[in-house]
Amino acid sequence: MKISDIPFFAETLNSMFPDAKTELYYNNDFQLLIAILMSAQATDKQVNIINKNFFEFLKKPQDWIDLWVEEITMFIDSVSFFNNKAKNIYKTCNILVEKYNSKIPKTIEELVELPWVWIKTAKVFLAVIEDAPYIWVDTHVHRVLNRLWIVNTKSPLETDKKIAKKFSKQNHSMLHNTLVLFWRYHCIARKPKCEECSFQEICKYYKKEFIKK
Repeated sequence: MKISDIPFFAETLNSMFPDAKTELYYNNDFQLLIAILMSAQATDKQVNIINKNFFEFLKKPQDWIDLWVEEITMFIDSVSFFNNKAKNIYKTCNILVEKYNSKIPKTIEELVELPWVWIKTAKVFLAVIEDAPYIWVDTHVHRVLNRLWIVNTKSPLETDKKIAKKFSKQNHSMLHNTLVLFWRYHCIARKPKCEECSFQEICKYYKKEFIKK
């Protein structure tokens, strides 16, 4: 994809998903952070099913006093890595109460100091809550951007470093959610909907996999 195609890509994604927002269930900033933490190696749908009940009991960081690790584990034992996630939810609540007076820090540097919170987690949180100009690059976003040859990289980390140079900052917040919805419902890993895609003219993957057949 040429640099001149980048605005077309961003604008088309926005038109495809004009009301794009996170599909995670939450009621406040704290619950969003916990939901993102739980979503690692799990689907939003699975996490939402758990949290509709879990968040009735975990509404604020102070609730860790009443919800011990074992009880948290019982709530989330159907999600992947539930033992580690339960321990880190407990630790995170403790830190938020003791160090931040139950307020969620709003910088990447502070967020990544919390257990089980990585740069990707922090970017997702800040993009949703603060409309911060970050694009969340996971394995799926990495796959899509390489399929379209927006980047030519070997890892999500490398893609994350390249992406800031490709898109203007005003597009970052919008692309954060639209890219997630694009790979989730359109540019699917095994059966992408290439035959009905708006990016056929600029997508090398489409030209290679479909036109030549």
